Amino acid sequence: MGLRFAVDTGGTFTDLMVSSEDGVLSMYKASTTPSDPVAGVIESLRIAASAAGETLDKFLSRGDVLMHGTTHAINAIVTGSTARTAFLTTEGHPDTLVFREGGRIEPFNFTVPYPEPYVPKALTFEISERIAAGGEVRTALDEKAVLATLQRVMDAGAEAIGVCFLWSVVNPVHELAVGALIEKHCPGVPYTLSHKINPSIREFRRASSTCIDASLKPVMGAYMRGLEQRLLDAGFNGRVLVVTSQGGVMDAGRVAEMPVHLINSGPSMAPLAAKLYGRAEPDETLIVGDTGGTTFDVSLVRRGRVPRSRETWLGQPFRSHMTGMPSIDVKSIGAGGGSIAWVDAGGLLHVGPKSAGAVPGPVCYRRGGTKPTLTDAALVLGFIDEAFFLGGKMTLDKAGALDAIRREVAEPLGKDVEVAAQDIVALATEHMVQAIMDITVNQGIDQTQAMFVAGGGAAGLNCVAIARRLGCRGVLVTEAGAALSASGALISDLTAHHQAMFHTRSDSFDHDGVNAVLSRLLDTCTAFSESSGRGASKVEIDWSAEARYIDQAWEIEVPLRVQNFSGEQDLAGLVADFHQMHQDIFAVSDPGADIETVGWNAEVRCRIGSGEPGRLARSEQSARLPARAVRFLGTGWLDAEVWRLEAIPEAQSIHGPAIIESDFTSIVVDPGAVARRDASGNLIISI
Repeated sequence: MGLRFAVDTGGTFTDLMVSSEDGVLSMYKASTTPSDPVAGVIESLRIAASAAGETLDKFLSRGDVLMHGTTHAINAIVTGSTARTAFLTTEGHPDTLVFREGGRIEPFNFTVPYPEPYVPKALTFEISERIAAGGEVRTALDEKAVLATLQRVMDAGAEAIGVCFLWSVVNPVHELAVGALIEKHCPGVPYTLSHKINPSIREFRRASSTCIDASLKPVMGAYMRGLEQRLLDAGFNGRVLVVTSQGGVMDAGRVAEMPVHLINSGPSMAPLAAKLYGRAEPDETLIVGDTGGTTFDVSLVRRGRVPRSRETWLGQPFRSHMTGMPSIDVKSIGAGGGSIAWVDAGGLLHVGPKSAGAVPGPVCYRRGGTKPTLTDAALVLGFIDEAFFLGGKMTLDKAGALDAIRREVAEPLGKDVEVAAQDIVALATEHMVQAIMDITVNQGIDQTQAMFVAGGGAAGLNCVAIARRLGCRGVLVTEAGAALSASGALISDLTAHHQAMFHTRSDSFDHDGVNAVLSRLLDTCTAFSESSGRGASKVEIDWSAEARYIDQAWEIEVPLRVQNFSGEQDLAGLVADFHQMHQDIFAVSDPGADIETVGWNAEVRCRIGSGEPGRLARSEQSARLPARAVRFLGTGWLDAEVWRLEAIPEAQSIHGPAIIESDFTSIVVDPGAVARRDASGNLIISI
């Protein structure tokens, strides 16, 4: 087995994890190039090659596989650089994307503008056809009228087409016919059929995911082709895999054909890494916080499973667009190392959501930044060693950080600069705490019984403060926590998610109908494992149903114990598991009530690596470093011990106040907290 690479492109840094032939890990970071993300990927590989004493082409020639997490899809949507997309819908339903789903963040705020549809009405075209809920054709498709409509679509300058007809998930005959006409009469124009990309009920979600997918196909197709070609030109001849929102990887060429799966590409790996590195007990809850330079991403591991959601919004809930696709449940806020601190006209301090990003970056980076950030505040307080950033490869400008905080925050607030720096860190911490509570409270989780897993380069700055504020049992920082998402990608499986709609009730359960659906899903999973997953050391399929109480508005995902319902005991198991899941999420259930299922899911996972987290090479440096003065939250200046993370012996207790450093992160151990390193290299902090 050759080298394995995992690259996660963030807003500020591009993280690279390399697994050697014998499973030893090494970590590298390069600055992200927002205008050309692939340049950051190549640069991180060049840094790794230099560290190995090899040329880039020789180093890459030893590689077998490269996994890539990217924000390119979401960035294309946010910046409006997706393809000009037309929406074909059933006649009489042109407002599916306009009506959306109801909901407000502030119930009594009526000044918020109504959001624009993802595809404007000028590019929405009605098609005369109708499939009934039972699958029968109520209005036949008029192909001549479709051809006339396609001509109007092309005349309007459409670069992609999304097709979503009513009840195509029951009978897709009309969508398939329109797809064939597009291929014949609009050659080269990418299109997406809703029954293929998202075969589920709820018209807005299915239409939204269809149009988002279509709009991304030209952009992500070009990106994936460019990525593969530039890697090939640099000397890499291995397999290129891309991280998906479902928490697995897929071949770059395949995922370019369904790019809606890339919306949450990078953040989806953090909870998987936490699950594997944390070795959570079956009944344990992990709260995962991944703090990068731009965002703070929150996710969970609960009872050994990573929760998923179909309510993935591309911005604020109800005010942005929803993907409608099942994905790892990750909530993101604009709070990271690069988040800008500022004081408004009323004299209130804010941190974020704007970020200094990679360009110009924090003031202390000396790249032209003028606005103070969380990183600048951490430097002023002594959390970060100005001479040891990125392992000494970058010297920070502490004087510049002090001046920026004094000018932009301390003087407007009438405070000392050190106190202002503490306020910046404290406010950023509170933003992160509230983001965590939004996801834990909504799922009925007792934070006092959970461990907080801190990942990302900026996570160590306030992980203890966050855990204390939440009342968590403790903090876990994985050995490769500074690149948590990249480390998760390195050990992820080749994954494909398949779903089908079929309605039945527990009081009149259609065993034959359900088993026929599950059998078709099994055939689809088997075909994937025998093609893309060929040669996998292990193949597993996770089964689940989307169920709800009868006449309930929303369904929840319930794991299935079996893949074939052979008797009443199998149905009883599904019903019991649904009641327990409902109790876990909403703190209420009705065990005597019947349920109904509306969807069935199968996720096939093909093991293409060891599946085991590797270990970083042990450092030969001294574990103890010279102490330095640090100003912790709520304290004055204190003398703090400083330790080298990779060199800390197993079971060594480190009592706060202390700082634990590696090349890529700085972990603040507040007074009263105690850190120790376990046998897996993880740092466990008792708070």
